[in-house]
Order: sequence, then structure tokens, then C-alpha cells
Amino acid sequence: MSPLDEEAVMADVTVASIQEMEPIYDGIARRARASLGVSSFGMQVMTLPPEWDGYPLHRHDADVDDANQEKVYIPLKGSAVLVADEEHLELRPGMMVRVGPDQLRQILPGPEGVQFIALGGVPGSFDASPWTELGGPPPAPPS
Repeated sequence: MSPLDEEAVMADVTVASIQEMEPIYDGIARRARASLGVSSFGMQVMTLPPEWDGYPLHRHDADVDDANQEKVYIPLKGSAVLVADEEHLELRPGMMVRVGPDQLRQILPGPEGVQFIALGGVPGSFDASPWTELGGPPPAPPS
């Protein structure tokens, strides 16, 4: 089949630049999950201005709309400090941090601000393949 053939099957792929994603809160958050059509986990892109203290101290326990989610924060640009109880953990590109649903947390952007991806999912709801586990066997090559 030719790529121009109307009967051609389209690849199940969605592409969007961060700037194309619907902004909320004056662009502080972008609806990445909805923009890409993801239905298996939550995902937003957050852009916090330099040294801003407006990111809420919060948790994702059973009492909130997006209840019981563990979060993974992946910094893309800039830097921040993740405050969790008495811990102050540096966030910068090239690292990731996981925070459990009941953990109270706040992100404080550094002097250049921070842009990060926030991924969320319910613990235990993912059926992990053995190759993704620490020390697991490598995946079998496709046949």
C-alpha cells in the first residue's frame, strides 16, 4: 500500500510539542496526558518560574481527585528542590525522583525556574514485564 492510499493503516502514534499542549494556570501546567491521548497513567508538563513559592504543599492520597497516585518527576530544564518532610532533594535534568501517594511534598524552583514532567499512576496497577525489573533477564529479540 502506498502512503497516499486512503485505505492505508495509520500508525498508532501521537506527536505534540510541549508548546502545543493545552496550558492551564497561565501556562504553569500543560495537559500532556490529554494532548497525547494517554489513558494508562497521568502526565503533565509543569513550568515553574524562578524561585516561585506557589507550587502547593500536597499529597496524592485517598482524599484528593487524583487519588492514590505515586508520582515520578523528570526535570527537563532548570533546577528545583523537592521538599518531602525534612528531606530537601535537588532536581535537575538527567535525574528522576519517585514520591509515594501519602508523602507530603512541595517543589521549589531554583533561580532559573524549572520545567519537569510529572507522571502519576496507582501503585500495583501496572503488570511489569520481567525484563523491566532490577536484575531481570533481558527481553527476547523479536523473531
